[in-house]
Amino acid sequence: MAIDLLQFLLYAAALVALAWPLGGYMARVFQGERTLLTPVLAPLERGIYALAGRCATQDQHWTRYALSALAFNLAGWLFLYAILRLQHLLPWNPQGLAPMSPDLAFNTAVSFVTNTNWQAYGGETALSYFSQMVGLTTQNFVSAATGMAVAVAVIRGFAARSAKTIGNFWVDMTRSVLYVLLPLSIICALVLIWQGVPQTLGAYVPATTLEGAQQLIARGPAASQIAIKQLGTNGGGFFNVNSSHPLENPTVLSNLLQVVYILLIPVAFCFLFGRMMKDRRQGVAIFAAMGLLFAVGLAVVYGSEIHGNALYDTLPVDQAAGNLEGKETRFGTGLSALWAEATTAASNGSVNSMHDSYTPLAGLALLLNMQVGEVVFGGVGAGFYGMLLFVVLTVFLAGLMVGRTPEYLGKKIEAREVKLAVLAFLSMPVGILVFGALAAVVPSALAAVQDPGPHGLSEILYAYSSATGNNGSAFAGYGAGLPFHTTLQGIAMLLGRYAFIVPMLAIAGALAAKTPAPASAGTFPTHGPLFVVLLIIVVLILGGLTFFPALALGPIAEQVAMLAGQTF
Repeated sequence: MAIDLLQFLLYAAALVALAWPLGGYMARVFQGERTLLTPVLAPLERGIYALAGRCATQDQHWTRYALSALAFNLAGWLFLYAILRLQHLLPWNPQGLAPMSPDLAFNTAVSFVTNTNWQAYGGETALSYFSQMVGLTTQNFVSAATGMAVAVAVIRGFAARSAKTIGNFWVDMTRSVLYVLLPLSIICALVLIWQGVPQTLGAYVPATTLEGAQQLIARGPAASQIAIKQLGTNGGGFFNVNSSHPLENPTVLSNLLQVVYILLIPVAFCFLFGRMMKDRRQGVAIFAAMGLLFAVGLAVVYGSEIHGNALYDTLPVDQAAGNLEGKETRFGTGLSALWAEATTAASNGSVNSMHDSYTPLAGLALLLNMQVGEVVFGGVGAGFYGMLLFVVLTVFLAGLMVGRTPEYLGKKIEAREVKLAVLAFLSMPVGILVFGALAAVVPSALAAVQDPGPHGLSEILYAYSSATGNNGSAFAGYGAGLPFHTTLQGIAMLLGRYAFIVPMLAIAGALAAKTPAPASAGTFPTHGPLFVVLLIIVVLILGGLTFFPALALGPIAEQVAMLAGQTF
């Protein structure tokens, strides 16, 4: 246990040490200031704008910004869908893999365009190298860049003074890829290759096992896709078992580094916010709220897993290794719990252990990370503008409590902004509870559920929480490849992505047009401990009140049954 705690502290220190300067660098990039990479990348950036035309650099009203993002994502979906349906006719398919079925191709294309990366297929048995590299890896970059661009536009709306525009989507997306995602991915991919992750276009390798059996070892251009899948909080694995595969995650060091990759840019956004608002305390306050929620979630997951299930573990807690079912022994309980908490908090979706095997209480914590809207750091950009939604609701409620007009950073939060924030939040219960209810009553959909009782309900809740929250992880026993689920979950992914993006851009446009009022003695400070506590309470209460009845019938009921000696 002491080693695990030391690893947690090392992880936190490394993450903050890297994210702090990265946040400053990103702020300079998105404000058009000169950086270390400007002499190399600026000519390429100007060339892209020249090819795109004049409209690519003009500042946009929030409506044009939103339409640009939606149009680009639609084009990306069509491109990826075509690749998946035609991969048998395209190059770099040494195994001769067949095309995806229409429903699975729809689900997969939606999944990667929305930065969900839910996988209802086996990567090494369903996708060619072309589909992996040109299709999925491209979307790993541009779907992450879309989230980053929207977050930066929303931040500009909060920071602007009587402005009609919030930036240009094409510029923000281009800079996200060129100056942030691409350089980081190159460095991180080289580190993964050093650790033993394959990067090749060669065919799969036949091997003879110790028992004399024949086995085909899958390989391919894995390192490059894994680097961006983690940095972009995508999560889609090159191999079927994702980051528990020894070629995708070979060592303890590669494991720890990849968990750093997952949260690096989401944490950096907190510090970027402080710099762009010209008040670093604001970014630190949001980081503190996210960090405390993350720490509490990790404590619940790790504490539950290290104690395990008393029905099967007769050793004392100080001697037991905890619940190791579904975990790699090379990572143990500690690094598995850290990864599970990070991946569900960051809408990443990659896994180095099977969440279906976690204890009910740990599964509850993972579910809540997704159900509150993936705002505990969340996806790159998406988690931050999701948390700003809760900031709007927090200052509104705080204003009601003290009898003053709600304000945030001098901007009045009025009925329009609150209605838009509530509208965005409602996408989560619709996608999780309404769609999950359909999955629980339609006979053809119930075939996907592996286990009876409350654990079966938890599988359904997890699947639709993951899809709507654009997370992509899953309870491993859930059969998500049925046409009912590939279609309905694809719709849930679209709802969870764009029903957040459009209202948040509308809020940014409304706030950008307002002139900030100077602070007074009655201004509610939004950089102190009281605001941090209120923000955490609002996040937990909204999530708790909305999803508690369903959770009570799922993981909570299963935990009570486990303590009474019954398992499912």
